[in-house]
Amino acid sequence: MYQLLGHDISLYSGKARAYLRYKKIPFEEKLSSENYADILKHVGRKVIPVLVTQQGEYIQDTTIIIDRMEERFPTPPIYPSTPLQKLVALLMEVYGDEWLLLPAMHYRWQFKRQNLWFVLNRFGDVIKPHWPAWSKPIVAIPAAMYFGRMYRPLMGLTPEIEREVEKSTEGFLRDFDRHLADHDFLLGSRPSIGDFGLIAPLYAHLGQDPYPKKMMQDIAPRVFEWTKRMQNPSGEEGQFLADDEIPETLYPILSRMFSDQMPLLVDTLQKVGKWVNENPDAKSFPRAIGRHDFTLGGVQGNRAILPYQQWMFQRPLRFYQGLTEDEKLGIDPLLEKLGGLIGLQVDIPVALDYIGHKLVVACTLKDTHQNSF
Repeated sequence: MYQLLGHDISLYSGKARAYLRYKKIPFEEKLSSENYADILKHVGRKVIPVLVTQQGEYIQDTTIIIDRMEERFPTPPIYPSTPLQKLVALLMEVYGDEWLLLPAMHYRWQFKRQNLWFVLNRFGDVIKPHWPAWSKPIVAIPAAMYFGRMYRPLMGLTPEIEREVEKSTEGFLRDFDRHLADHDFLLGSRPSIGDFGLIAPLYAHLGQDPYPKKMMQDIAPRVFEWTKRMQNPSGEEGQFLADDEIPETLYPILSRMFSDQMPLLVDTLQKVGKWVNENPDAKSFPRAIGRHDFTLGGVQGNRAILPYQQWMFQRPLRFYQGLTEDEKLGIDPLLEKLGGLIGLQVDIPVALDYIGHKLVVACTLKDTHQNSF
């Protein structure tokens, strides 16, 4: 049996858990707080989730966890086999994993009157699971203060940007709710890697914390039901839509991703390349390598440059750029219509890889992690 070291209020633990349950992979979930010594020993830092295999291998990072498990449990596949669906699934993983972090953190920590008591209790359950109930909120205060302060400068969240984040998030939830009126998941009756990317923020934060949970239930009840379905799959494999179909109900979501997130991702590629040229002896990357400007809803912000986001963006970028010319001819008109074509044409100045639980420079783009897709 595999072991998932995480916890229920962890954003990315929700992604890994949903995948393992859907694939019927036998696992038991253990509290990360009771296993941090092992995580530090094998991974090098306190980070979750971590999957421990029967052979004692510690796999960190949900994307790598999923791809490793896809090699061992290939049926049913979560990567579509057709070009447009596969590209959309990969893009939606990036959108969920990296962009919807903004509303996840914003709605958890900015609405303290509605959320704080709930969050402190849940953090206390993780930090000191065996302590008396009355003491758990107290012991959780330092962790809550840390997380409640660190994310705003990292993500460039000012009051003006936060208003745009709320507008964009409510628009996304309504768009996704309309899509789910006709489809169980993004691409049919089977979840794809895109669904597992979206579940990370939509379950642990937006679908559980009192304020965003109430908002989701009010304006996007089908999305709320989808979060429960993702965490408790029916056991049926389901199917992707035939003929590489992308429902038109996904167009607004893709267009939103291209307008809100794509410029930031493209600029990250350039900034990572510049940083590597200026730091040729660096063996790995820090979490952030400076700051850059971004725009949301016409409001300019400034946030940390996160190299990890390039590593995630390389997945759909490499996939698209590796398609045949005939395959691109069938995809490009839609990408151009939705505003994503130019962003997928950009070169990768410096390719990244994730090796030994660290983000590093790859020798060539071909040397980067070969994912199951």
